[in-house]
Amino acid sequence: MSPQTFTKQYINGEWRTGSSDKSVNNINPYTRQTLADIPSADKEDLDQAYQAAKEAQKEWMSYSPAEVQAYFDALMKVVENRKDEIVDWLVKEAGSTLVKAEVEYQAALGIIKESASFPTRMNGQILPSNTKGKENRIYRSPKGVIGVIGPWNFPFHLAMRSIAPALATGNTVVVKPASDTPVTSGLFIAELFEEAGFPAGVCNVVVGRGSEIGDAFVTHPDVKLISFTGSTEVGSHIGELAGKHIKDTALELGGNNAMLVLDDADIEKAVQAAAFGKFLHQGQICMSLNRIIVHEKVHDQFVEAFKEKVESLKYGDPSEKDTVVGPLINNEAVERIQNEISTSVEQGAVILTGGEAEGSVMQPTVLTGVKSEMPVAEHEMFGPVASVIKVSSEEEAIEEANNSLYGLSGAVFTEDVHRGVEVGKRVETGMIHINDQSVNDEAHVAFGGEKESGIGRFGGEWALDKFTTVKWIGVMNGYREFPF
Repeated sequence: MSPQTFTKQYINGEWRTGSSDKSVNNINPYTRQTLADIPSADKEDLDQAYQAAKEAQKEWMSYSPAEVQAYFDALMKVVENRKDEIVDWLVKEAGSTLVKAEVEYQAALGIIKESASFPTRMNGQILPSNTKGKENRIYRSPKGVIGVIGPWNFPFHLAMRSIAPALATGNTVVVKPASDTPVTSGLFIAELFEEAGFPAGVCNVVVGRGSEIGDAFVTHPDVKLISFTGSTEVGSHIGELAGKHIKDTALELGGNNAMLVLDDADIEKAVQAAAFGKFLHQGQICMSLNRIIVHEKVHDQFVEAFKEKVESLKYGDPSEKDTVVGPLINNEAVERIQNEISTSVEQGAVILTGGEAEGSVMQPTVLTGVKSEMPVAEHEMFGPVASVIKVSSEEEAIEEANNSLYGLSGAVFTEDVHRGVEVGKRVETGMIHINDQSVNDEAHVAFGGEKESGIGRFGGEWALDKFTTVKWIGVMNGYREFPF
């Protein structure tokens, strides 16, 4: 299909030009060249998309499990056949390196495969009753129309992480992709569902500015649940709007993830894990390591080995095969991160390596002498900056890890796995990995955070629960006696 398709909205099975007089400029973050100028959707377009989804859902929810699974089988084939195009778009639109694009593609494919099992997992229950002759039936059904707001960092996977489970459980969707990645978090996905033959109105995509349609997207009367992946600040606003209108949310928000390197850790293995967990996709991942908390007994050994590892990482053009660190999403991100580094250095942190930027590409950077109140440790960097914090005990390491508003993911390195699990249980986070790094996502496992890192869980049966609702139907066998 012509790339020109990706300048249009996808509403009720049709590609339409957005009705707004504004547009979304889709820019390659590495070359800064314009990929497309997309006429934005306005509130009327949004309303039409929600109406289409509402109408389509009435029939879509009646399809048999085998019929829905046949659509998902077709989708998997389309996604597999068009892998090279998906990877190409992830590189040029999101600044993904080839390694990251492959990781993202496989994660998205895993979500589709897991979701394909949902139609036969829509289980109900029959429960006993305290009323004689009665039984309590619990029926599970789709919620209705789901609004999905896609992110720009893992756009294809994280949008698909909501879209596929929502559709597999009998809902329909309206997607508002991130303005920085309107193709990979929305329009290309619509094209894949269209090619797989999904009925019109089941999947709709509206590209528009948050200032024009953002609040209306959340408050529209037809939407039952808003699924959002992005910053805590935006997620808080969405949660406030949704709560005011009594709408459910699935919010996966920011992270300030810590790796705890204990005094008995395998330092070589910890260094390898830390490099991946910090610098995959330039650290622009909600699960990326932000703080590396190292016991003083092994601190110097870790820092020396980590510096050597980080200095070996190639940075630059994301389309080159061996590039590890590519561009940040925009120049504003570079400026923000360098300001955070400068302030932290003024407060006593030391740049061990890196710290410079070339255009939108920033050198992989390591800071030592970091304290928890410094910006690089207190804030989510969302960039290729690792902060090393020295501690004198296991207890201090746990306290330091918990000294954050966030609680998404994390890691513990120790030769004693049982010790690692006990430490992991005390870290206030939704996910933590022993002798691994923090960036993990498996389609069948509960994914989500604590504190300001979000509400709800994605993955497997937890996603199935989130995108469905249950109804109690009490059934009398005969008639009961009443006291009046």
